[in-house]
Amino acid sequence: MFAYLDENGNLSSKPPDPRKKIVINAEDIEIGVPKHMPVNPEDLIRTGIVAFFNDDKGYGFIKDSETQESVFVHIKSLSEPIKENNKVSFEIEMGPKGANAVNVKLVKK
Repeated sequence: MFAYLDENGNLSSKPPDPRKKIVINAEDIEIGVPKHMPVNPEDLIRTGIVAFFNDDKGYGFIKDSETQESVFVHIKSLSEPIKENNKVSFEIEMGPKGANAVNVKLVKK
């Protein structure tokens, strides 16, 4: 017994209709992660306001000005000390628990 795939990708016992054949280029097939498009490094830099920061524990949160989301920041990601209500620039890096702010710098007024 033979098994065939019809035009919808379903298994069938009948051969497919050759008139419904579609030609697909192997280069057009993407398996897994799509091809990486180059990103402008300036698009990765965000700005925000420090909503909370605990110096004793070494972490806090920044409210992103663009998305209004809270982003976790660790003291190791700071280039200089920050306090609540400081305006900062940062980059986002995805960690196992979500978005993290890295390369955090104070924005001079």
